[in-house]
Amino acid sequence: MGKRETFSPFDAAEYLKTDEDMALYLDAMIEESNGDSRMIAVALGDIARARGMTQIAKETGLARENLYKALSAEGNPEFSTVMKVITALGIKLHAATATPSKPRRASRKKAVGELATA
Repeated sequence: MGKRETFSPFDAAEYLKTDEDMALYLDAMIEESNGDSRMIAVALGDIARARGMTQIAKETGLARENLYKALSAEGNPEFSTVMKVITALGIKLHAATATPSKPRRASRKKAVGELATA
């Protein structure tokens, strides 16, 4: 019988070394999540652990233990918690359309102007 290999569990936090790594990881997880908020919470937890959960807890004013729980696969953090963590991590969120937009007939400014004069 050959030598038995042992494997340790994969921990994304070990590979998140730079701010860019962290932002790209979160962006990829948002893209791949298909709306599964748990994936995004877990990604934020990985990033917070890479940065230092104690520091993130201090900056957000939230208890470290509560952050570990909220940012786990079983967690369900409130949106305010997510935003506090994102801010503490120094990450910015950006919005983009999910599908290419169709040409508009009238500009929004023109439409607002028409409503104001009606």
